Parts: sequence; C-alpha cells; structure tokens
Amino acid sequence: WCISRQRSWGVPLPFFLHKDSGELHPRTMEILDIAADMVQLGGVEAWSKASTESILGAADAEHYTKSSDILEVWFDSGTTHTTVLKGSHPGSGHQEGPETDLYLEGHDQHRGWFHSSLLTACAMYGRAPYKSILTHGFTVDSKGHKMSKSQGNGVDPQETSKKLGAEIIRLWVAASDYSGDIAGDDKILARVVDTYRRIRNTLKFLLANISDFDPATDAVALEQMLEIDRYALARASQLQAEVLAHYEVYEFHPVVAKLQIYCSEDLGSFYLDILKDRLYTTAPKSLARRSAQTALWHITQAFVRQIAPFLSFTAEEAWKLLGPSESIFLETYRQIPQAGNEDALLVKWSRIRELRDLVNKDIETLRADGKVGSSLQAKIALTVTPDDYALLSSLGDDLKFVFITSAIELIAGDAIRISAQPSEAAKCDRCWHYRDDVGIDPAHPTICGRCVSNLVGAGEVRKFA
Repeated sequence: WCISRQRSWGVPLPFFLHKDSGELHPRTMEILDIAADMVQLGGVEAWSKASTESILGAADAEHYTKSSDILEVWFDSGTTHTTVLKGSHPGSGHQEGPETDLYLEGHDQHRGWFHSSLLTACAMYGRAPYKSILTHGFTVDSKGHKMSKSQGNGVDPQETSKKLGAEIIRLWVAASDYSGDIAGDDKILARVVDTYRRIRNTLKFLLANISDFDPATDAVALEQMLEIDRYALARASQLQAEVLAHYEVYEFHPVVAKLQIYCSEDLGSFYLDILKDRLYTTAPKSLARRSAQTALWHITQAFVRQIAPFLSFTAEEAWKLLGPSESIFLETYRQIPQAGNEDALLVKWSRIRELRDLVNKDIETLRADGKVGSSLQAKIALTVTPDDYALLSSLGDDLKFVFITSAIELIAGDAIRISAQPSEAAKCDRCWHYRDDVGIDPAHPTICGRCVSNLVGAGEVRKFA
C-alpha cells in the first residue's frame, strides 16, 4: 500500500521517529497541527517536500527520521461518512454522527469499505454509519469469465446505450440476480430487449385504451363494475403487494420477472385478450366499456409506478400522457381500490383460467389442423364436474366472452371433457363472432344482432365479462 512508482502516495502520517528508540517525537501533537496547516495551504505534496530540519530544527533533525508511511487507503474511504456525508449535508446526520440509509458496493467490501467504515464510525461515534449495506457480484461474460479489456469479453455500456438505449442496460441490471456475479453479453441483452418490448407494448395498449377516459367523470364505482374487472383489480393489488415487498429488501430481479409474467399471462393472454371485445364493440360510453376503462386506469396508474425504479425513462414518458403532476418521481405507490371480497374473486377466476387453458388446447388442435382460423370460429361443448359447472354457469351468457368463442355449451358430468368444432354460423364483420343472427337487421346485413344493438340500440348488457 505504501510504494507506487518509487514514491510515497496517499495520506501521509506526519510522524518523526527517534533513530535509536523508534519513539515518536515529543512534539507529535503540535507537529500534526503544523502538517494540517501545510496541507491545507499547499496540498499533500507540501508535506512530502518538507525536510526534517524545516519541521524539527537542526538539533532534533540529527536524531529523528521522517516517517514515509501513509495512512491505510481504507481509512480514506472508511471515513467518508464524516468527510463527505457530514461535510456536504450539514444537519442531515444523526446528532452522534451522520447515518445514511444504505452503503452499496461489491461483495469484496465486507473486508474493505464496509469494514473500515464500521470501525472508524464506532471509534468516533460509537455506532455504525449506515442503516444497512447491500452487496453485489461482479460482471462476467456468459461463460462466467470476469470481463476484461485484455480478453475482449467486455460489454461497453456506451456502445450498448447507443445501440439499444439506456433502458436496456437498466433493465438488464434490474433483471439480474446481483447476489452473485452478473452475466452479460449480446445474446443476454437481446433477451432483455424482448422483455422490454413486452412491457412497453403492454403499457402502450393500456394507455391507448384509456385515452378517452376521464376518471373524474367516467369512472365506474367498484360495486357497479363487471366481475372480471374487479378480479383484474384484485390481481393487480395482489401483484403490487408482492412487488413492494421485494422492493423493501432491494430484490429487483423478482420484480422484473413478476411484472414480465403479469404482462404476458395475466394481462396479455387473459384479461386484455378478453377485454378487446368489450372495448372495441360496445358503445363508447356504455357501462360495459367504462367499467373496463376504470379497471385499466387503476392498473396503469399502479403499473407505471412499479416499473419506474428500473425503467425510469419509459415510466416518465408514459406519465406525460397519464399523470397530472410534473413527474412520476414526485408520486408514491398507488392504492388499488378493493371491495373486500378479493380473495374469493382470486380463487374463482384462478379456476376459470385453468379451465380456459384446457379449452384453448383443444382449439389450438383445430387451428393446427386448419379447421378454424381463430378461437371465435370454434363452438365448444364443455363437460365439467358439478363444482366447475356451478362456477362457470354463474357467468351466464358472458361465459363465451371469457373463453373467446362464439358459442359454448356447458354440460354437467363426472369429469372434464372438451369437444371443439368449427362453427357453421356466419361471421359478423364488426365483432368477428360467428352468430346465427348476422343480417337480422336489413339495414345492417353484415353484422350481428348485438352489434346492431351496440351501434343504434340500447346496447347489450354485460355483467361478468
């Protein structure tokens, strides 16, 4: 630690040692003040250039040697709680010394900066200088080799930022388990890009479908909302509780993973998939559509806040379209409305989703055989056990919307059996459902009865989906 390029470096120890006994000079405390004044005026070099005679006088200089030792480098970093935190934030520290929320560094600092900071703070104030510490691993390539310029296996953040954007780097870091070494290369970053697109596209869909929604005048009371919308809020609330619990202990990669799955499975392949019919075919200001938009507005408000810590630019960009305040970073996490029966809704709709997945497999078989082009072209005969029959029949005519089929026949039985067949009915040009009442209104020969009602009539009544 003491020698570098044949010269002393670092913070010097202004000591003079007796040539015979090795004892410190009796004026050491006075010399410390002299050294401090010299360094304040001329920097550390002023002390380094000072001769023994200039400090002690000729008589004493003959018997003493100027120490070339330096203060251990960890002392410099270990006292930043006082030299930096206390110095730059007057009044922010604890009365017995400054205390910061978090010290963040690599795992090698347990015997380095964390340790020296703890020792010096305890010596000075009798307490630790931090409330908590957080350690992370090192960056390695996909094979686990430490990144280095000599090996040419490093990833240049500047180049990556120019090519992919800074958000991808942020998302890569957030999605990595930093408790161990963090792997990164072009292939890994390409997967991160896919994750980002999924999140961004979900956010675009949410924003687009609440663009004509004003919560002050258009919001639907929770008790009047359709059941699947209330379920979506219950699921969003459940997810947010999990996300915030992870954030509390600085666990970022589970947050990214859960939000990605939420976008893909809870929203993309289920709720939003079902919602499209109601958003696009019912009357713009109908209860059915406003209920959906109310749920989407609450979900979007929560979702933007949840991604803000690791997709800061994306969240801020979305907030310009969504929020009344200047920045998303002036906000706190949003409380999602709850009616009190969320647990029951989560259990009920979890089972409905399981049954829907089974039906979708049979529809996919039809699609693979070229018999149908979409699930709406299929008609389903679904036999289920009595409990499931009661569950599904409670949705009434809305069941077909949940399964995204034009027709579904529900049968009570002793086991689950699924029969999927192509529909013989005509396709509605507007909603794309295959229905027997297409052309029922001569004025609208290519659309079905419910679309006619939604366009020029009282509008269809939806209770559950």
